[in-house]
Amino acid sequence: MKDDTKGRDQPTRKTGDKSGPHGEGNYEATRQYNEGLKEHVLHHDIEKEARDAAPKTPAEATEMRDAEAAGKARSRGDDASQSEKRDESPTRKP
Repeated sequence: MKDDTKGRDQPTRKTGDKSGPHGEGNYEATRQYNEGLKEHVLHHDIEKEARDAAPKTPAEATEMRDAEAAGKARSRGDDASQSEKRDESPTRKP
């Protein structure tokens, strides 16, 4: 009987193949991102884009601050299911 699971979890990329991720990142994706960012900065009015993205109303400003606070409340390694327990901790200041 043939073992169909053999090598299933093994990477298929061969040495020297530039199509897949390398180490901890994808160099091709990083290169494309950096090129796109450089192109955007050189050919667009960044300050105008920042003004256009600013909140238009006090309610929108509050919503943006709340969203930023929510994003900062958990670090990358935090488990969302543990956040309620952590918030109830007596060592944490309100």
